[in-house]
Amino acid sequence: MNQVLQTANGTGAQTVWTALVQVWLKPSVFDPQGRAVEEALHTLGYAAAAQVRVGKCMQLQVRAAREEEAADLVRQMCDQVLCNPVMETYTFTLRAKADGAEDAP
Repeated sequence: MNQVLQTANGTGAQTVWTALVQVWLKPSVFDPQGRAVEEALHTLGYAAAAQVRVGKCMQLQVRAAREEEAADLVRQMCDQVLCNPVMETYTFTLRAKADGAEDAP
């Protein structure tokens, strides 16, 4: 069962959605942190490691009546705050939060 909340005026139910947002540098942008990790992996004997990119992962919750509405909210947050569209790109997934479910860190 999904966690559903009544809106403040009691005129509709909203589901709590958990969004997992991943932000990465665009492929055309040099990733010095990724390069450093790749070199460290090679130094430790992991020669098979290649094309290492380092990004950010954020988890947040939004309240919305429908999945499409939740996706629109998360997209707006990414476009305005969570991602620098000049240098970065993002993807996200949504899932309805189950009653009493604990979120992973």
